Amino acid sequence: MNLRKEGAEIFVPDGTPVAESLARATHMGIGAHQDDLEIMAYDGILRCFGQDDAWFLGVICTNGSGSPRDGLYGDYTDEMMMDVRRAEQKKAAVIGEYAAQALLNYSSKELRDPDNPDPRADLVDLLRAARPRFVYTHNFADKHTTHIGTVSRVVEAIRELDAGERPEALWGCEVWRDLDWLLDDEKVQFDIEGHENLEMSLLGVFDSQDLGGKRYDLATLGRRRAHATYAESHETDVTTAMIFAMDLTPLVEDDDLDVREFVKGHIDRFAAAVVETMDGILR
Repeated sequence: MNLRKEGAEIFVPDGTPVAESLARATHMGIGAHQDDLEIMAYDGILRCFGQDDAWFLGVICTNGSGSPRDGLYGDYTDEMMMDVRRAEQKKAAVIGEYAAQALLNYSSKELRDPDNPDPRADLVDLLRAARPRFVYTHNFADKHTTHIGTVSRVVEAIRELDAGERPEALWGCEVWRDLDWLLDDEKVQFDIEGHENLEMSLLGVFDSQDLGGKRYDLATLGRRRAHATYAESHETDVTTAMIFAMDLTPLVEDDDLDVREFVKGHIDRFAAAVVETMDGILR
């Protein structure tokens, strides 16, 4: 596996040879930044944790140089932050018992550039080597432009694969912007109850973010608890923690399906449902 960006690497927590570690992956998470996987793809991590026949492969596309910083990290240079965030992501891979953790090392600008073929090519190689059944990534309604760059490259990469090489499901998960607005019958709901110690450990290992001015750990745990309660208005809670996702599988089953129209369709159907409800109540 020859990743294209200088400084890129594949870290294998248990020391298994890289080719073997990739081939055993059943669930794959592809995120823009260090800690994105632990926020959005925790369902895959949890499903694989402690299992012999299910393994999580993490992929982080950017180098972490532009992250906000404060406190202990307030005077850190971009280069220092890159080292810290790389180390933190490797710690998460150890705690979560990942099959492997790929760090592609691109800048955010490089990842967002649709004319740069390298990020897409790296993802094609990783997907072919791993052949995961399930892939978690960002969703197109996220407000972070680098997250949009990531999911764009993911869809492009999967569309380059032959039909038999493609995953069974592609899920666009939430980081910046919740997905509770999706219609209930279009919303993927991941029940992630249990193993709260693992959940907190994975989120807490990113000290440069949690201490550095963004309490992603508390916010993420709160969101998951809120989703579990607010998922259904007329029934009692069935779980204590839930993550929502947009099903992007149609985009990699039909290469002619326009991404913009696909996402706009979700928004239009939500808007129509809101108006329909008001029409039945307002004068």
